[in-house]
Amino acid sequence: MPDLPAVDLLAIDPDFDADPYPAYAKLRAQGPVHHIRGGGGERFWLVVGHEACRAALTDPRLSRDWRRNGHLATGLAAPPPATDGPGTAHMLLRDPPDHTRLRRLATREFTPRRVAALAPRIQEVTDGLLDVMLAAEDRRADLVDALAYPLRMTVICELLGIPDLDREAFRGWSDEIAAPTGAAAARAAQAEAVPYLNTLIAAKRAAPGDDLLSALIHTVDEGGDRMSEDELLSMALLLLLAGHESTVNFICKGIQALFAHPAQLALLRSDLDGLIDGAVEEMLRYDAPVETAPPRVARETVEIGGSVVPAGGVVLIALADADRDPARFTEPTRFDIRRTEAGDRGHIAFGHGVHFCLGAPLARMEGRIVFRTLLRRCPGLVLDGARGDRISGLLARGERKIPVRW
Repeated sequence: MPDLPAVDLLAIDPDFDADPYPAYAKLRAQGPVHHIRGGGGERFWLVVGHEACRAALTDPRLSRDWRRNGHLATGLAAPPPATDGPGTAHMLLRDPPDHTRLRRLATREFTPRRVAALAPRIQEVTDGLLDVMLAAEDRRADLVDALAYPLRMTVICELLGIPDLDREAFRGWSDEIAAPTGAAAARAAQAEAVPYLNTLIAAKRAAPGDDLLSALIHTVDEGGDRMSEDELLSMALLLLLAGHESTVNFICKGIQALFAHPAQLALLRSDLDGLIDGAVEEMLRYDAPVETAPPRVARETVEIGGSVVPAGGVVLIALADADRDPARFTEPTRFDIRRTEAGDRGHIAFGHGVHFCLGAPLARMEGRIVFRTLLRRCPGLVLDGARGDRISGLLARGERKIPVRW
């Protein structure tokens, strides 16, 4: 099959940066795989449609191990980022069997029981943040700064056992690493975060706490295997990066979906406890927190749904489009918090296959607590004017500010 010319997504729909779904739908109508051109001149192979995306997420020929296979990548405007430095030995950058080993060790400690035990603390933090927010004399706030971001940072810091006195510095590093203002600033933040985390790991090795990082340091599987120092560091950074912006996006996109559908918001308010689970799932499906799965490189020529990705192609899998596919969901552009009651299930907002998000149970629990508490305590909550600057990009897009009043 000849190499298809790369197309610009903005040429398909000039409003792509604000709303990518119409462009994805146009592409899906033409086929499951498309050669696209990024803003920096790089070229990717974009997979759309529910069935094709699920197949791509489980295809072993599409590698996440850039350390071993990054040299195969074609179409990049610059060499692939280095994946052999400190902090890159985590499971998101590995294929089986390396991935299998690291995930097995992680799941020994990041258990449903540990996640469930966090619920009272997440509720306490949510209530505390809302106490402060609702005390504002002008009855106005930015939900990102007042609730979504500080809640997520607190949960991450408590999971890792970051001491209270260090959290402000840690917040600054995590901001820059998760949403860089520039390449140099991101490198500088990582250069400070890495030695800090190495020192923290050493301290927890000597005096373990009841946090997840301490547990991972000391866990050993049946065969005597355990994580190395760099694997522990990498796991800490993975928890920071993989859960940071995506969870904030989930909360922000979820509340905006409710604001945009007042009948659904009123329905949810009428039975918060009974409808919150379905509402959370519909928020995840309707506007995915992570738009495309982290990039993969084709180790060989791969056929997906009758279309071909050449060896070396860098593949982006559009999770957001998969969950708007009419071949899988009834009226997929309709926001319906009772959708799961009718059996319309199976979104892949958390991925699919071996790289299915390890933190999915925690994200769901945070969503249930945040939305239930926010709507119960703020019966008059509405948007307050235009939204602020947005974070745009194929991997994730979201809001920097959500102004509200009550």
